[in-house]
Amino acid sequence: MSLQFGKFHFAGRALESGDLDPVRAIFERCSPDSGSSYSDRSVEIIYRAFHTTEESRVEKQPFILDSGEVVTWDGRLDNRDELLAEMGEVLSDSSTDVEAVASAYDRWGTDCFRKLIGDWALSVWIPRTSTIVLAKDFVGTRHLYYSMTNDQITWSTILDPLILAARHSFELEEEYVAGWLSLFPAPHLTPYRGVLAVSPGSYVRLSKRGSWCSKYWDFDPGKRIRHRTDAEYEEHFRNAFELSVKRRLHADSPVLAELSGGVDSSSIVCIADDVLACEGGPRLDTVSYYDDSEPNWDERPFFTRIEERRGRTGCHINIDEPAQQGDTSVTEYGLSPGQPERKCDASVQLAACVERAGHRVLLSGIGGDEVLGGVPNPLPELADLLARGRVGEFGYRLTLWALSLRKPWIRLCRDTLLLFSSTSVLSSADQSKYPPWVNAQFIARNHRALRGYRPRTKIFGPAPSFQENLATLDGLRRQLASLMLPTDPQYEVRYPYLDRDLLEFLYAIPRQQLVRPRERRSLMRRALKGIVPDEVLNRRRKAFVIRAPILTISAELERIAEKTDLTMSAFGMVDRDRLLDEMRRAIRGADVAIVPLLRAFTLEAWLTALIDRRILLGTT
Repeated sequence: MSLQFGKFHFAGRALESGDLDPVRAIFERCSPDSGSSYSDRSVEIIYRAFHTTEESRVEKQPFILDSGEVVTWDGRLDNRDELLAEMGEVLSDSSTDVEAVASAYDRWGTDCFRKLIGDWALSVWIPRTSTIVLAKDFVGTRHLYYSMTNDQITWSTILDPLILAARHSFELEEEYVAGWLSLFPAPHLTPYRGVLAVSPGSYVRLSKRGSWCSKYWDFDPGKRIRHRTDAEYEEHFRNAFELSVKRRLHADSPVLAELSGGVDSSSIVCIADDVLACEGGPRLDTVSYYDDSEPNWDERPFFTRIEERRGRTGCHINIDEPAQQGDTSVTEYGLSPGQPERKCDASVQLAACVERAGHRVLLSGIGGDEVLGGVPNPLPELADLLARGRVGEFGYRLTLWALSLRKPWIRLCRDTLLLFSSTSVLSSADQSKYPPWVNAQFIARNHRALRGYRPRTKIFGPAPSFQENLATLDGLRRQLASLMLPTDPQYEVRYPYLDRDLLEFLYAIPRQQLVRPRERRSLMRRALKGIVPDEVLNRRRKAFVIRAPILTISAELERIAEKTDLTMSAFGMVDRDRLLDEMRRAIRGADVAIVPLLRAFTLEAWLTALIDRRILLGTT
């Protein structure tokens, strides 16, 4: 997770001495390793290393090609050996990742991006045309932002230098806030109007003539993987999953893995242990969270079982423990509403765990639930059968799923048909589908973002299940885009379930392999039997935690009731009185949407804090 920043003046004006000192100060504060830079009159590029592998420690960046093009790379190249072999004698085994990537760009131009497998973000400065090319990996695990004005272009892998060193306040990007209130914002947006992010699987070409965004890669809807037996699918999955975990264990310091006790995180830890036992590698530690005051929180027995299997106890963090004395009033909000930098005891404990053991890599189970059938959803499978005209099989599978889910078959049939209907896509006029405290005018302006950018399933073209896979992945891309990178302390987050090769396999096999009636996570459970303890692998879905959210709503009720004017209301987003009514209903136990309420509380505090700091412009 190395940092990069660049600035280019269209008019050829040389950057003044000290002009980028604020950027350097931000980078030094965010990253503990060495820095370097490139400058050529009207352009300057700053690089700050964050080393996670032995190879990265000998890299020289920004990297200058013989052609004069300047490549700056932040990433992990998983298919390095294959890329070196394809490049031939141009490179050697001792070549660094940035040399491999730069040589690939030199040979194939932007076509090389589709060949790069891993987590990455890169920039290319092309002096002969005064053009900048920005690109990042297919799922967007790394960030890359840019801003373009009448006289300059700036870009950075973190928001801080673009916002804090800008010397002016920004207008709020309303669509970003709408997306964040519902699910997650579109990945190309930031909270600041005029500051954009490179979309996953895409590259942006910037020059004084304008900007152009192009997609360089996507999944092939025609790819099919068909095996003869379940056992062959299980073996293929194990191999693909092991490879994904192995790739993310590549580090020269101890690796930390989240261990919640759920199937996703537990599977990563168990597979990682097997990989390390066979091939060696860094020490793997775990971090687990618990809250004994929450009646529905049942994680401790499960993560303890994994620790028993490993013969090692991990770091345990009590999320209900009060903050240390003196910290209770400190809440510093970051540059995104999704990442308030709360000085709570849990974050302090995690920081201490990371610093004490020297962790620079954390493995996360994000994505497992979505790509492996954590929530049994028969509709994509049933829609596939309808689209192919297999009516008899549709009726048979419909009956099986209706019995399994204990739902009327007519309801499942209706829901399947609605996937293909335009009525399944909410219109701005359908106000009842949105939280009642959101203003109607705000809904009308931002209804696509408020409904999560959900597309309508098409009956012609790719299989409906493939379309569902892409829609789910787009949701994960939006989630990753809204997560700010950790800097205190800095560590790199890696996602084994979002490996490109693994997802290509999962998207190419029959849907019935992933989920079956009464067999949630069917493929995963079959494939990992004997690797993950049965009581964890076959546990029921995690209980819904309700105590903490209700306590939060109760605490916020008095605070919001005391404010005659909400900042959100001044922006035309919510109706204060209706918001208070909904909070009271939630406390009484009524069926209300909890997540939007919790996000509204954070949004109100975030907006107020950033306006007070003059980062955001208020309403006039």
